[in-house]
Amino acid sequence: MSIPEQTLHAIVSGFVQGVGYRAFAQKSALRLNLTGWVKNRPDGKVEIMATGPEDSLENYIAQLRKGPAFSHVEHVETEFSSNVQVFAGFDILK
Repeated sequence: MSIPEQTLHAIVSGFVQGVGYRAFAQKSALRLNLTGWVKNRPDGKVEIMATGPEDSLENYIAQLRKGPAFSHVEHVETEFSSNVQVFAGFDILK
């Protein structure tokens, strides 16, 4: 029996642009076999969509809260959906 997948929508705020956060988010997602995308927002936050098993997504959120060395994550807003979005890989969007 396979674990049902979910889609996570996350908004990360703090000092998260210009510090390698998107690359960190991509590498963390790929390690957990998640698919989706990450992008910078005009408001200084980082937005993420990721699809995978719920336990992997929870682990991913823990990674997002830590961030890379030079970042300072203040808040990770999360929303789960069982309306799963399908992605081919995990991309960094412009």
